[in-house]
Amino acid sequence: MFIPEVQLHEPASLDEVGEAMTDLADDARLLAGGTDLLVDLKTGRVRAGHLISLHRIGALRGVSEAKGGLRVGALTTITQLDRSRPVGERFPALREATSRMAAPQIRNAATVGGNIACAVPCADLPPILTAMKASVILWSTRGHREVALEAFFAGPRQTVRRNDEVLTAVEIPKPSPGFGAAYARFALRDGNAIAVASVAAGLWVDRGGAVREARIVLGAVAPVPKLVEAAGAELVGQAPDEDVFSRAADIARDAAEPISDVRGSADFRREIVGVLTRRALRAALRRAEEAK
Repeated sequence: MFIPEVQLHEPASLDEVGEAMTDLADDARLLAGGTDLLVDLKTGRVRAGHLISLHRIGALRGVSEAKGGLRVGALTTITQLDRSRPVGERFPALREATSRMAAPQIRNAATVGGNIACAVPCADLPPILTAMKASVILWSTRGHREVALEAFFAGPRQTVRRNDEVLTAVEIPKPSPGFGAAYARFALRDGNAIAVASVAAGLWVDRGGAVREARIVLGAVAPVPKLVEAAGAELVGQAPDEDVFSRAADIARDAAEPISDVRGSADFRREIVGVLTRRALRAALRRAEEAK
């Protein structure tokens, strides 16, 4: 199986990207790491006569601290994000996603922006970033806009990004006192396995030990990363314990919309969601208590 004939464009600035996207219209695709797009071209899932590579735009790379939080350039690879000092010191939940994603060779090529913009339901970064209230920055020649991640996905492989927009960065807010997050996933094997189901949890705990806010996000078991607001609401105002976590896990399990495929049945995935929710909440609580 071969990649069909395409013309490669290598603009050196966002302005040049904008010009190319305007000129080529719907016959072009943006190329970052290529770990999803090139496979899609080979299999015929995607058709394009032109690829607009972003690799020469250095401003789209790197992890920096901004307003106490993180700004991650869209071309930052998964490996670079995993090894960045701020992630290691202050965002351990993010590393739970980056360190277990695919194989090292894929992590060395795949980009943060691509993992999000491709909108594949089993992607690892969107659930934990949504739980942490992250947003994406979308640039076009008309300006830029910021979109909360839970509002970014419109369906499997569909987002609200317009055809003339480039996802340039991800912004993760500064962790507040009493905040903890965690990511739990299940796959059929350790090496290069995509998630059968995943759950991300974010907890904000007050000085008295009660939950003031909670976010539970499901991955790989719905058309898009699913923020289960009812599960989070079940925790608010409660002193978190196993009974409370079990009730939230039951709500998350019932909210899942899994399919059956070669990796597992819908019923199996739904049960896994309950297990992963409890696991993620326990880990998030430990971190929240350490951060108070």
